Amino acid sequence: MTSTIRVINPNSNPAVTDGIAEAVAPLARPGAIAIECVTLAEGPFGVENQADMDSVAMPLRALVAADEAADAFVIACYSDPGLHVCREATLRPVFGIAECGVLTALARGDRFGVLAIAAPSIRRHMRYLRQMSLVDRLAGERALDMSVAETASGEATLERMIAVGRELVSADGADVLIMGCAGMAGYAREIEETLSVKVLDPAAVALKLAEAMADLGLTHSKAGLFARPPEKVFK
Repeated sequence: MTSTIRVINPNSNPAVTDGIAEAVAPLARPGAIAIECVTLAEGPFGVENQADMDSVAMPLRALVAADEAADAFVIACYSDPGLHVCREATLRPVFGIAECGVLTALARGDRFGVLAIAAPSIRRHMRYLRQMSLVDRLAGERALDMSVAETASGEATLERMIAVGRELVSADGADVLIMGCAGMAGYAREIEETLSVKVLDPAAVALKLAEAMADLGLTHSKAGLFARPPEKVFK
């Protein structure tokens, strides 16, 4: 029986969706795992600030809640917009690529570095890492100073990623790198070969975790905080 993993690009740029689809296509298992990449039509052209991130949360939730065919979902944006509200909308597993990328990086090296699209993204990512209590494992995060659309276009993207990645390794001490935007999908192998350091495509990582959950018939815990007595929640 084939399980379907729905990979959702929360921006409305189809070039980003196409890049993600091309990068994850080799990970499909015909007859076992089908990967379907979709674009959130209501999304901004690129999720590049907090307003963009907040604006897609409820449209993402509506998309997930209405989808009766998928066995698992991947939100393909490194800010993980709408992740928890989407998890509230379904019993099926929902993964964010930032959460998956960071947790996997911890198993691949002592300290990780992140290639961000632009400087404003870094503050948002740092807030997320503080919430995860993982700031002390971050070697550094540096920006390409490009837009989501520019990274997806492929023009000078690889060259810039290698230059920034080299700084994260040599100056900041990162021993594993995470690509901090779904629009960067497809560049991991070339960066690895050039810098001799492990590079994680978080969309691919999230996809494989979603696949494992679908294979095992598992989902996220639905035991929310307020399902327990308040005195146990806040003790």
